[in-house]
Amino acid sequence: MRTFFILIIIAVSQAMWAQTNSISGFTKKNAADELELEHKFDGFIKPDHIGATIKKLSAKPHHIGSPGGKEVAETILARYKSYGWDAKIETYQVLFPEPVTRVLEMISPTVYKASLQEPALKEDATSGQEGQLPTYNAWSADGDVNAELVFVNYGLPADYEELEKMGIDVKGKIVIAKYGRCWRGIKPKVAYEHGAVGCIIYSDPKDDGYNQGDVYPKGAFKSAYGVQRGSVMDMVIYPGDPLTPGIGSTENAKRLDRKDAPTILKIPVLPISYHDAQPLLEALDGPVAPADWRGALPLTYHIGPGKAKVHLKLEFEWKILPAYDVIAMMKGSEYPDEWVIRGNHHDAWVNGAGDPISGQAALLEEAKAIGELAKKGWKPKRTLVYCAWDGEEPGLLGSTEWVEDHAKELQQKAVVYINTDGNGRGFLDAEGSHALEPAMYEISQAVKDPQTGVSVYERLKARNVLNAATPKAKKEAMSKKEMTLGALGSGSDYSSFIQHLGIPALNLGYGGEDPGGEYHSIYDSYDDYSRFKDPGFEYGATLAKTSGRVALRMADADVLPFDFSHLQKTISKYVNELIEMSEQMRESTEVENELIKNRVYQLANDPTKKLKIPTPKQEVPYLDFAPLQNALASLEKNVAHTDTVWHRSLSTGGDHDDLNKALYRAEQQLLSEKGLPRRGWYRHTIYAPGFYTGYGVKTMPGIREAIEQRNWKEAQEQIAIDAAAIKKFSDYLYAIH
Repeated sequence: MRTFFILIIIAVSQAMWAQTNSISGFTKKNAADELELEHKFDGFIKPDHIGATIKKLSAKPHHIGSPGGKEVAETILARYKSYGWDAKIETYQVLFPEPVTRVLEMISPTVYKASLQEPALKEDATSGQEGQLPTYNAWSADGDVNAELVFVNYGLPADYEELEKMGIDVKGKIVIAKYGRCWRGIKPKVAYEHGAVGCIIYSDPKDDGYNQGDVYPKGAFKSAYGVQRGSVMDMVIYPGDPLTPGIGSTENAKRLDRKDAPTILKIPVLPISYHDAQPLLEALDGPVAPADWRGALPLTYHIGPGKAKVHLKLEFEWKILPAYDVIAMMKGSEYPDEWVIRGNHHDAWVNGAGDPISGQAALLEEAKAIGELAKKGWKPKRTLVYCAWDGEEPGLLGSTEWVEDHAKELQQKAVVYINTDGNGRGFLDAEGSHALEPAMYEISQAVKDPQTGVSVYERLKARNVLNAATPKAKKEAMSKKEMTLGALGSGSDYSSFIQHLGIPALNLGYGGEDPGGEYHSIYDSYDDYSRFKDPGFEYGATLAKTSGRVALRMADADVLPFDFSHLQKTISKYVNELIEMSEQMRESTEVENELIKNRVYQLANDPTKKLKIPTPKQEVPYLDFAPLQNALASLEKNVAHTDTVWHRSLSTGGDHDDLNKALYRAEQQLLSEKGLPRRGWYRHTIYAPGFYTGYGVKTMPGIREAIEQRNWKEAQEQIAIDAAAIKKFSDYLYAIH
């Protein structure tokens, strides 16, 4: 397989983009200067220095509000100043819960008290330190409950539909769910909606453990005692400090009463290891779980409820703590009021060598290299703003509060926000505003993959060819000569920029060859990272070269490289998906209701199981997508107009300041004034995290989720709202000259 993989890389290999004299947005002369600048920039990027930074910044636990967290922020601040940047710390006062009591015990049919501990390992130097946060889920409710236990698979809405068919109700029960398939916060949210009084989450070894490979410390997969900490804040309502929605949580900010904060959960939630989960699952009786629900533990997976009863008790200390955002600036020589913003968080659940310090170390290496360029006389045309965010792990606290605090200024000045987070070895993962696809394509061709020596684009393309499902799809992937950006959902610090303010954003990282069994555990350490995630720290250097190029090119472009034809084609694809989705729902509803009418479910099922027969569903009406289609027709025409203006301006020279301002503010036209239904903080009509996916994106979310939830009236209303936003965007582009 490896030989075949290398042959595909060779087959798709093309001349490096950096060997040409063309870069989007630059005149020919300035493109040559930019390529020379990037060559010098690369020379200042040192993998061993990145490794040393990871070791230093992950030497102690440094969660938000901890002494280690403040120390990390101050270390980063000192580094920026030593690199020649104008740097400061901006502090916000945010709510953060730390556990005081954690009890999980089985009280029937046998007694078992969960250890709720991750043991220190001699192979991991930082795994037994003082000051480490215990295993818990932030934003769980305080609670003390005794109830029967029910296994709910991954805890998705579809899993509860299956439970309903089996006649199993979780009301008044404690549920146990597997990590995976969705963001962790969705699991207790859906459990609460179905009447559960508590939620336990564990990592099954089928997904993350010995079933996949050797476990830590022998290998990189999760051991029996590893636990994934993490936030369960209902961030799909809004991220950031739960007490200050929509405003910066400054010292004198007006705050909600904690009981009124909608993003804090209403039931107790606790993550556990699969060592602690096994006795609980073994005690379950009731129906045997469906085949695709079963994990890899040595037991028969039952669903319950029945004789297995557990006691779950959680108490938290709810404190207002300082969040330290490090903000460093290098003033633009020509356009100081146009900001290219780059960010990565610095807080971790424990030591966080991978998440987030691997990304933070790459960002600091970029800043050091840019400082060296500045010392030799270069200055960016636009202002560079490099940010180290605090409080990302509990719910994007630091970045959200900073963005809300500076919202008006950012909508005037922010050209783009470039985000990174944890990093590993493997393939480029790039998501973001689709008008930036051609610019990212060029950059992905200019950066070399350290393992193969070809461009990171060519290696990514080779993987996509191999993974294509059919010969036809493989041929299409082989012939592709552009890059497709993923759409942005949530889970990192780009969210406030793009989804609240409409500022173009990118999220970049490398991975795919490191398993991630250490995620949010005490074993996310330098020892783990240097052995399994990026030995030699070469992909840290590759990330710095990738995101650094984005920052440099956006800072120095003559005409900013926004290509709105890519955004228009992407939106058009989303609209076609919605039309097809509604048609498929109509057909499937008709078929299912016919099956119910003809008693097919009753006749096909084992009568001894007494499965509940589905209730007939409401017929799917025909939605009127004409307003969207008309808006897209206008957009296609006006995108062509803007493209003509763009090329004419680049070829004629002169001052492009007014044009550039119009280009980087264009995406703001896609915001809706009222935001999404029931979560107005999210204002972008094209991208948002899903209400029941969390991190996972929902494109054209107002329409898509209304259809999924069979709310036809709201779906038609959202079609009108999105059509108006697209028309506004289209008219805005036509007015650009």
